Amino acid sequence: MSKKPRKKLVKRIKIDVDKCNGCRACEVICSSFHAVPRYSSANPARSRIRVIRDPLADIYVPVYAGEYAAAQCAGRNEYTIDGKRYEECSFCRASCPSRPLFKEADSGLPLKCDMCESDPTLEQPKCVEWCLAQALVYEEREEEVVGEEEAAPDEVELGLEALAAKHGWQTLLDTVTRLTKRG
Repeated sequence: MSKKPRKKLVKRIKIDVDKCNGCRACEVICSSFHAVPRYSSANPARSRIRVIRDPLADIYVPVYAGEYAAAQCAGRNEYTIDGKRYEECSFCRASCPSRPLFKEADSGLPLKCDMCESDPTLEQPKCVEWCLAQALVYEEREEEVVGEEEAAPDEVELGLEALAAKHGWQTLLDTVTRLTKRG
């Protein structure tokens, strides 16, 4: 008996760098949406999307937070855009030990774009909704899952273990306790 192919819903934000004007509305609404309580503050340091900029060349590149990486990558490729060199890290979506981008400002916990999951479900992430330049476009599509997927360790668990290894379990527990008292 053959198995039915399984499908999974893939969500992503397509970025048109040529349309981004660097207004940073995406950063402000993201941090506001994820504030506790919701919309109580706007701190772009807590945003899950960041606009990387080169003001002299008038280049703006929105990058949204991806998966947590327990170790820094070995590759240090460089890209040249309009004559200026950029490190690969500038455009990387990962939260990793080698840079503070996409880490929660108070606790150091890794941030990841959750596409503004909420109840009730939103039609699209807030950053896409608030992007007046239409540089961000939300896209959903179904993909077939090929073969058997191995059970991956829960990424929250991996993130907590990495933070505990760096800061110690007690510091991690103290931070979580402090953050839960805020909400």
